Amino acid sequence: MTGLDDFLDELVADADAVFLFSPGKTQYEALAEDDDVVVVGPSNDVEAETFVELPLEFEDLRDRIRFGVEGAVEHGHVGEDAELVCLAGVFDEDVDTVSQVRADQFEKSGVYDLFANSRAEPSVIRDVLEVAVELGKKGQKGKPVGALFVVGDAGKVMNKSRPLSYNPFEKSHVHVGDPIVNVMLKEFSRLDGAFVISDSGKIVSAYRYLEPSAEGVDIPKGLGARHMAAGAITRDTNAIAIVLSESDGLVRGFKAGELILELDPEAY
Repeated sequence: MTGLDDFLDELVADADAVFLFSPGKTQYEALAEDDDVVVVGPSNDVEAETFVELPLEFEDLRDRIRFGVEGAVEHGHVGEDAELVCLAGVFDEDVDTVSQVRADQFEKSGVYDLFANSRAEPSVIRDVLEVAVELGKKGQKGKPVGALFVVGDAGKVMNKSRPLSYNPFEKSHVHVGDPIVNVMLKEFSRLDGAFVISDSGKIVSAYRYLEPSAEGVDIPKGLGARHMAAGAITRDTNAIAIVLSESDGLVRGFKAGELILELDPEAY
């Protein structure tokens, strides 16, 4: 199979690094002898020198690669224009798939920072992001809708906010991610105020008016009160905030007072 051998040789010829997704120790050691290898996975079982943690199980290979590349660039493991060869197991745990990508092929989204370096559990952030994205795609009864979700450090967030109306979750113990609960979140999103969600995903409150001062919060021109409130509350607490904009339909993430994520629900 000379043609196939030549094709694979050409595929990896200009690679600056090899990305291994959850490899076995034998695979890692064989490649690490000759190549710059970045291991990407939930844990560093092979004790790789260069490792990017996956906080979630991304079933879609494109999502795994995007997250791993963004994390590796952020940590300085590879350059922004690096040529990369990605080896992964799609149909089995063993490597069965080879992909060639450039690090700059993926526009920096901020997803890595939001998931990997936040107080709330990654699975909770994922569930909230998915609710916001789905709302962005479908709206409320076909009409655009805005929403604000504040995730993590719920005690401080509650102390820096006040109720706008009754709290439908006051005596409940429901968690984001439950399909029935997510239907409720989408329904309540049409009303004013923020949702407050704990580190572990418990929905603490809806209809909260966030009260931290917006002084010193710098957000892009054209963004409104929801985004300003999201920036301010994340500056004054250890929460992150996910905002769906009613005007332009984009989903944005705030952390430590700064806008770190912006994505189009239709392209996510």
